[in-house]
Amino acid sequence: MFAAIALVLAVGTTPVPKVTGPIQVTADSYPFMAANKSTPAFDLSKVGYVEEEYLVSGNANVYDWAADGAVSVKTPNAPYTTRILVRRPTTGFSGSVVVELMFTARRFDWSMMWGFTHDYIVDHKDAWVGITMPGSVDGLKKFNPTRYANLSYANPSPNAPCPAAQNNAAATSEDGLKFDVISQVGALLKNDLIKAQYLFLTTQGADVATYANAIHANLQNGKPVYDGYLLKAPFTMGRINQCAAAPGPNDPRQTIKNVGAPVIEVTAQGEVIGGTYAARRDDSDEPNDRFRLYEVASAGHIDKFAYFGFPAQADQTAAVGSAQGTVEWPFNAKCDPEIPLMEPSLIGFVFNASFSALDQWVRKGTPAPRASRLEVNNTATPQASVIADKLGHGLGGVRTPFIDVPDATYFTNSPGPGTCREMGHKVPFDTAKITELYGSRKNYSSRFSETVDRLVKERWLTEGDARRLKQAVSAGSN
Repeated sequence: MFAAIALVLAVGTTPVPKVTGPIQVTADSYPFMAANKSTPAFDLSKVGYVEEEYLVSGNANVYDWAADGAVSVKTPNAPYTTRILVRRPTTGFSGSVVVELMFTARRFDWSMMWGFTHDYIVDHKDAWVGITMPGSVDGLKKFNPTRYANLSYANPSPNAPCPAAQNNAAATSEDGLKFDVISQVGALLKNDLIKAQYLFLTTQGADVATYANAIHANLQNGKPVYDGYLLKAPFTMGRINQCAAAPGPNDPRQTIKNVGAPVIEVTAQGEVIGGTYAARRDDSDEPNDRFRLYEVASAGHIDKFAYFGFPAQADQTAAVGSAQGTVEWPFNAKCDPEIPLMEPSLIGFVFNASFSALDQWVRKGTPAPRASRLEVNNTATPQASVIADKLGHGLGGVRTPFIDVPDATYFTNSPGPGTCREMGHKVPFDTAKITELYGSRKNYSSRFSETVDRLVKERWLTEGDARRLKQAVSAGSN
């Protein structure tokens, strides 16, 4: 049976939507991307967590966002229904919730940031909530037409001309509804559903950056729903509605500034040149402009941890008609030579440390640590490159023990078609190189552990990640 929680009082000016659920789970009807159906299957009960799925319904505005930054209502009070997937501890809840906008690049829900950060979330006893965005609705409806029959981001102005669309014709769905949906889901989480104290919004790509710059700073009237933001590159702004153009590269709206809540941007070395370098800005501790940029030395755009919890291939096929590649290599094209998905996740350790820093910044007023930028040669030219040390690793930026005490060379991209240029790989050092650098494998392990301890003190590693790293390096030296 479905339970329904009625509309309750708003948080500030943000209405709290209606929620239905948790939706019953059976052998034939389960949440898309359920933890125990994903790859790898993850039994949340073994870490003291429970997973629940809800449908969330309400009315959302569609906005316009002017070049001067002003936000206005284009179409008011359009109905929507989305779904949220909730993973929360059964006891000892910290009060913090990581809210992820599900990534829609493959037209189904993909919890990329859960993949990177699930260890931190579980260690810290946080909750995680994934919100289905418009680009995944059709896929979910095909996956289970009954379970997801009510999902809708329907366009409230289907007959209006749409200059940004093909043939000037408006789409059947309205992408711009998602911004009020994000606010209303947050209000719901701070009320009856979870009674969250702090909400941190995250995803890869434009949606969180656009929400922070356009919605948080303009529409929350002194009582924002979200308490902090973690952005995974790229940091460019997206369109505010499905008929609007995205802000151009020189548009002042492209700069994250004066959001009113702490913002941490995290970018991999492989994303800097030709990507996030143009969006660099100074860190700030100003009360209305708390900001950090972390550039992660020798990290690639994506790695194995982005696919932890990826939907099962059979479920992908049910949603969009096919599944790319294999579980081990989820792409149609392979690199040349072939490589495995990159691990460890250099950027994943920094995401975990960043969530911890956001939490302390909001709870205690303790500013997040500052990091140097990666060192770049030939800036503003086609020959721009990150300066490397003698082992091939980037200089500056946020460091991990794998780069400060390496036992391999880490490359930020790989030869081959398509995604290969975004895929890092590593070449392990042979015994002779380890002996040259450290004298012995035992000495390497000792240096590695000392570096882990230092990075914990400097707040670039969480205690949980430090424990796991020390266990792994100790096992490797025996």
